[in-house]
This record gives sequence, C-alpha cells and structure tokens, in this order.
Amino acid sequence: MANESKIRPALRQRVRKALLILSFVLLPVTFVYISCPIITEGASQGIATGGLFMFTFLFIGSLFFGRLWCGYLCPAGGLQEIYFGLNSTRFKIEWLNWLKYPIFLGIYGSIAVAIYSAGGLSTIDLFYQTGNGISIDRPGAYTLLYAQIAFITVFALLAGRRGFCHSFCPIAVMLIIGRKVRNLVGWPALRLAADAERCVDCGRCSETCPMSLDVRGMVREGRMEDAECILCGGCVDTCPQDAVRYAWRGRP
Repeated sequence: MANESKIRPALRQRVRKALLILSFVLLPVTFVYISCPIITEGASQGIATGGLFMFTFLFIGSLFFGRLWCGYLCPAGGLQEIYFGLNSTRFKIEWLNWLKYPIFLGIYGSIAVAIYSAGGLSTIDLFYQTGNGISIDRPGAYTLLYAQIAFITVFALLAGRRGFCHSFCPIAVMLIIGRKVRNLVGWPALRLAADAERCVDCGRCSETCPMSLDVRGMVREGRMEDAECILCGGCVDTCPQDAVRYAWRGRP
C-alpha cells in the first residue's frame, strides 16, 4: 500500500507534463484559438471567432478551477517546462509579476474597441483564419507562431521558471480575475488546502513549485490561495507527510 501511494502522485505529475508537452506540440493546430491578434482581427470585422469563444470558456472555467489550464493544458506552459532542463532557477524578479496587468489591459482593451468599432459581433466563425480547423496549414503561416515561441523562450530562459507566465501572459490575468471573483463570492471550487501541523519544513513543496512560490510559508501561515498558483499539484504530490491536498470547497 505504501508503494502504491508513492506511485500515484508520480504518475499524476508525469501525466500532467505529458499533457502540457502534447499541448505545445499541437500548437500549429490550436494557435488561432488562443491568439489575441487574430481574435482582435476577427472582432474588428464583427466576427466572434473560435478564439473568442475559447477565451470565454477559459474565464468561466476559472470561476471553478482557477488557473488549472495553466498547470495542465497551456501550450506556453508546456514549452516553458521543457526549458526547465536549461534553466530551472526560481523566478525572483518580483516587479515583473505586475507587467502582465497593463499588457492585459492593452490587449483585451483592443479587443473591446475592435468589437465596438465593428458595431458589435454579428457573425460567428469558429474556424476563422484556419484551414479546415487547423491554424497553420500553408507555407509562410508559421511566422507568427515562431515569433510567439521565440518570445516565450526569451522570458523562460532569462527570467527563470515560467517567466512568461509571470511577466507577460494576458490569459493568466484573465484567469486570475476569474479566481478573484470566485473568492469574493465564495462558491465551491477546486483549491489547495493544507494541514500546518503535518508540515516538517522539508521544503520539497517550494522546491517543486513551477511558479517559484514559497509553498512552505503558505502552509505554515495557512494561506494556500495565491494569484500565481496554477494548481499543478506538485506540492501535493511531493509532500512526504501529506500536509497539502486538493480540496473542493468555498471560501479559503
């Protein structure tokens, strides 16, 4: 039974990382659906694109699952965790955590202005700018994709673990807002819970965290809610005393 309890957490993290890497590999197919410029382009023509519906779905999901998307399915997250083999230093540039907020206002403000300028959304095209639903289906179409990959790479290699998530990602801010709304209202949702009395200060939870959070301090202080937490469960699976766990409940 003891061996089985150790195998299950390790399996969950292997599955999580496999899903992230698969999501990145599939980016040539899915790129259009998470591309802010293409969503804005469609909105300027009064078109509700598949990407706009995707963003709406992610926001609604964040009301119940926080940033689980970031931890398990985000292609940019998958690329960054691949880079852990090159640079796994903890993210320490605290002021960069705030950079993504004005970026969010600029990008999502542009989408809102585009919709207003078009007189609203009058058409639905779930496969806008795709070929049979595939984002990159012709020569030369990779330029924007490669530029995005290069941009993420710079942040990941220079800023440390998931530097792009901390510094630039506007989707992260959207999910954070959804989580804040949930915390304000207090309906049941997926979250982390901890038992400080079980903690032996081994520090494995903090060492494992891909978002460089001080999880040990969070456990000790009884505050497991953090805007940068992506609910990956690394702390849950690495704790030798089962001091951290997933929970489904109301206000933290």
